[in-house]
Amino acid sequence: MRGVIDEIRHLMAAYEPRPVSGDWRREAGVLVPLYELDGALHVVFTRRSDDVEHHRGEISFPGGGREPTDEDLSATALRESDEEIGLRAADVEILGELDEMVTVSNYHVRPYVGLIDPASSPYKWVRHEREVAEIIEVPLAHLLNPVNREISYRELPGGRQIREAFRFHDHLIWGATARMLANFLTVITPAVPSEPGVRPAP
Repeated sequence: MRGVIDEIRHLMAAYEPRPVSGDWRREAGVLVPLYELDGALHVVFTRRSDDVEHHRGEISFPGGGREPTDEDLSATALRESDEEIGLRAADVEILGELDEMVTVSNYHVRPYVGLIDPASSPYKWVRHEREVAEIIEVPLAHLLNPVNREISYRELPGGRQIREAFRFHDHLIWGATARMLANFLTVITPAVPSEPGVRPAP
């Protein structure tokens, strides 16, 4: 496991995220938490409550809009993670950044991949009840298995749009979160040994 984590650390550090233009949009920072539990790597998601302003009931990563007191967007991602799921910044190692994107709610988002200190596993999550309905720990192997990934296409005036989603039990991970996740999996796939008979998603 330590070798896999070290390789993911190396791949994330070497990755050059693609920026997007549009400084007039509100900035946001999002954390993709990588979590070792029971000898296996997991990715942590939240299911948003029905009381939030945007994306009610959707699966997302912890994160939110930048505040004036945030030093940078990684500080935003860590602050929001603490507020939403009780993940302390001191327990997170930022491994690198993923591609920027603009969401349908008009946020200019910068995602960060963060490794939760293995010594703190199992983590004592503290859920923000108004914002977060559920904290979901999904095995990385499950997300890499193409059986759990859905890809569809639709034709638009500017060309074909690819839409992808991931399933975990009754949960469907789609939209901006699915795009961030697909970006992350593409970057780190070389570090993760394939299970017999399972071909990682491209």
